[in-house]
Amino acid sequence: MSKNSGNTREKILNAAHSLILDNGFAGTTIDAVIKKTGVSKGAFFHHFSSKDELGRILVQRYADGDAKHLEDTLDKAEDLSDDPLQQLLIFVKLFEQEMKTLEEPYPGCLFASYLNQSELFDDQVMEIIRNSMLNWRSRVLDKLKEVDKHYTSRIEVDYVSLADMLLVIFEGAYVLAQSLQEMDIVAQQLSHYHSYLRLLFRDDG
Repeated sequence: MSKNSGNTREKILNAAHSLILDNGFAGTTIDAVIKKTGVSKGAFFHHFSSKDELGRILVQRYADGDAKHLEDTLDKAEDLSDDPLQQLLIFVKLFEQEMKTLEEPYPGCLFASYLNQSELFDDQVMEIIRNSMLNWRSRVLDKLKEVDKHYTSRIEVDYVSLADMLLVIFEGAYVLAQSLQEMDIVAQQLSHYHSYLRLLFRDDG
């Protein structure tokens, strides 16, 4: 694939991503994507055989980027401390700081947009989204299990549910931030999660 061809493909994917967040998958047409990108219909079909294929590739790209961001943030937190609780707290704080830098509410989650119109997608697309959610659960749960080896929780807690809570905060806070047009809501909710983790565990050493 030539550089120009690759650039055209990314241009189409970026335009489709933006349109789907604004209008939903059903409300996004191939013609609208072509108009937004300024490419020809032939160029579109050179890269994507159909709107459904575009949708599948787009959500896989989003899932891959999301997974990389998760791993990069975990790696950074682990580089900054050898203590598993501090690693977890830093991990959450890094996301909180990232959200504070936003100049407007987060544009939205492609997964949420797809799930709102799940009847339009096949099992393969839904499996991409499910696996992404499970990856978040697994990676945060792994870190909580490490914390559990060194710290005792002040109250009995379900670690699977506690791991899920981080993703619930992200998704729920995004919806609230968009609806109220208050860009600091996501960071505020992550700060609460950070505080809860600090209060939950105590050092038995």
